[in-house]
Amino acid sequence: MTVINTGKILLIHPLGYQSDAAGKDISRLANIMPPIGLASISAYLENRHIESEIIDCFARPNSDRLIRERLKDENPSFIGISCTTSSFNDGVRIAKNAKYILPGIKTVFGGPHVSALKEKVLEGAREIDYVVVGEGEETLAELIENDGQSVSHIPGLVYRDTSGAIGFTGYRKNGLDLDSLPFPAYEKLEGYPDVYKLPIFNYPKTPNSSCISSRGCPYACSYCDRSVFRRSFRFNSAEYVYAHLSYLKDRFGIRHINFYDDQFTFKRKRVEGFTKLMINRPLGMTFNCAVRAEHVDADLLKQMKAAGCWMISLGIETGDEILLAQHRQNADLAMLADKIRMIKKAGIRTKGLLMMGLPGETEASIQKSRDYVFSLPVDDFNLSKFTPFPGSPVYENIHEKGVFDEDWEKMDCMNFLFIPRGLTKDRMEALFIGFYRTHFMRPKVLLGYAAMVWRSPDSWFRFIRNMGDFLRFAKSNNRLGNKEK
Repeated sequence: MTVINTGKILLIHPLGYQSDAAGKDISRLANIMPPIGLASISAYLENRHIESEIIDCFARPNSDRLIRERLKDENPSFIGISCTTSSFNDGVRIAKNAKYILPGIKTVFGGPHVSALKEKVLEGAREIDYVVVGEGEETLAELIENDGQSVSHIPGLVYRDTSGAIGFTGYRKNGLDLDSLPFPAYEKLEGYPDVYKLPIFNYPKTPNSSCISSRGCPYACSYCDRSVFRRSFRFNSAEYVYAHLSYLKDRFGIRHINFYDDQFTFKRKRVEGFTKLMINRPLGMTFNCAVRAEHVDADLLKQMKAAGCWMISLGIETGDEILLAQHRQNADLAMLADKIRMIKKAGIRTKGLLMMGLPGETEASIQKSRDYVFSLPVDDFNLSKFTPFPGSPVYENIHEKGVFDEDWEKMDCMNFLFIPRGLTKDRMEALFIGFYRTHFMRPKVLLGYAAMVWRSPDSWFRFIRNMGDFLRFAKSNNRLGNKEK
């Protein structure tokens, strides 16, 4: 008879698809981000004397055998799986296998997808025992400490009672004080930091990593899922962020950080304090961050540059101001262009973030986006395929805006699953390929990437090592683009 190890949990970050496809996943070759949320939860649990281990299937795709070994050897009482929409079905598969190996194990799911769907998750998957809604640390700790018994008093939990009825205990009233949290348990991520890679041409030095210094976003864009932190915004103090980076450098040798915050500069005084610390007590580290144009100016950018800011990303979304106004606040493209030029003038690399296929998109709006982006001094851009995720405002009536194939496994912003009225999927693919092709054919862009030979040499090494996969991907897309001309 297997004895369950009460008070221990195995935390899993699913791959989201068959492991033999991982080597052909271009997005994965270009970017492997550590599961910082799971590492943060693990550190918090350890502080409450709850044992935990992490298996990151995305970083190590052939992890099924490792999961089986951990379940058999450690006999944890819980398995926790953090999912996006595209990785949810893979998470259910892992949960089903875990119950086959350890019939008494309790399965807990967390992440944006299940936080958005809540009770619907348990209605559709008998393999799942609990869903943690929202911020995970306290809810998961209390669930484990109660060993899954009498959980109706634990906020932030979807569960089945003894009769099989499904209930939601409601949101937690207060979020955690982020400065009270220990640093994430990076050491529990096997191979950290070497197996994790920031996007190519998005960093100057290695080793590098990602860091989160705030939670939530005060804005309400139509395309964003705010199910986990809702409209709240909490942040680490300048002193905590500086100490966090110092720890990463001393413990793991990290030389460059990508802040994965939605709004890094939303609280100006915090950024001023952090950058002053980086200037007065240099760590020899550089960093990237994402900002909204409203929250930067020349003085702040000058200070950020002096503190080691290497690249700033901004959400442009679309170059059609009328379309943009339908989906986000303060749709002022002239102001945004001025701020991008300001960032470039400060000597900071700029990256534009765009989407194609928003509800209301047309060929004319796509052309406006191309004209707008190509008129700006952006060094790089990322064009994603709009995906209406559960929990986002636009998801509620998305079927009224066009044709939507809700295939969760493909909902990763790499597929056109929503097609606006007046367009077809094939035409969208051709326009998407044409957008990128035109960008890379521009002389100033080619010169910019050539300069990365000395500004980011590791990026070029990675590109050369994986050149065969990149060229095969480009060739297959070219065939489609030529076919649809």
